[in-house]
Formats: sequence, structure tokens, C-alpha cells
Amino acid sequence: MTTTTPRSAAQGARSTAVHSENTGARLIDQHLLTRRITVALSLAVVAAIHILDLPGKFAETPYLAFSYVGLIIASAVIIERVLVVGSRIDFLAAAALSAAVMVGFIVNRTVGMPMATGDIGNWLEPLGLLSLVVEGFVIWQALVAVALHRRTVR
Repeated sequence: MTTTTPRSAAQGARSTAVHSENTGARLIDQHLLTRRITVALSLAVVAAIHILDLPGKFAETPYLAFSYVGLIIASAVIIERVLVVGSRIDFLAAAALSAAVMVGFIVNRTVGMPMATGDIGNWLEPLGLLSLVVEGFVIWQALVAVALHRRTVR
């Protein structure tokens, strides 16, 4: 016959609280992993969209082509950081890069860029629209990840 020692109510409550904290922390970690993957994949799509548009930019406006190359390289670096480190600053960098590209698109479609006024008013260009949607998704997912990071600090 085995004997068990009675647990006090306080010990039981502490055990339940620790289990609840561990479960909550695991859930946040799972959500962060999901955000890391979605932000990385979405940034890869943003880079791919700009790779598809790159040959035409070299012919039309070379300085925009070089900014596309910069965007592609920055995307690759941020993808690496988000997947390997996944800190708040990495997610903020992903959101900032996507926001900058969105601003560039809006400027290009409203007032135009130097030597590139042909796209003024061309809001329905398919690659541009796809890029806007994906960049908006990156911003959303990255900001959710930043909020989740804040919850893990508390």
C-alpha cells in the first residue's frame, strides 16, 4: 500500500499557476514561430515580385533597378534575421522595409519618381497590387509578432 502526503491548497494553486504560465509561454512561442515563418515567406514573395520586375527597370530607370536590388538584399538579410534570431527589432525591420516599399509605390503612382512618370495613375498593375497586398501582410504579421514579444517580457 502506498501512502500519499496531502498537498496543501497553496501548493496546488502554485502548481496550477506554473502549469498555466508554461502553457501560455508555449502558446506564445508557437504563435511567434508562426509569425517568423509567415514574415519570412512573405518577404521572400516581396523580393520575388521585385526580381520579376527588375529587368524592365534596368532598361527604363537604372536607379530604380538598383533600389530594387537593395530591397532584394535587405529582404534576404531580414529573412535570415527573422528566422534565426526573431527579435522585436527584426520584426520591426521587416515592417519598416515593407512600409517603405508601399510608400515608394504610392509616390510612384501619384507624383512619380524622377525620370519615371509613366506609372502615374497606374494603380491596377498586377505585380504592384500583389506587392501591396503582401507588404501589408508583412506589416500585419510583424506587428503582431512585436506585440507577442512584449507579452513574453512581462
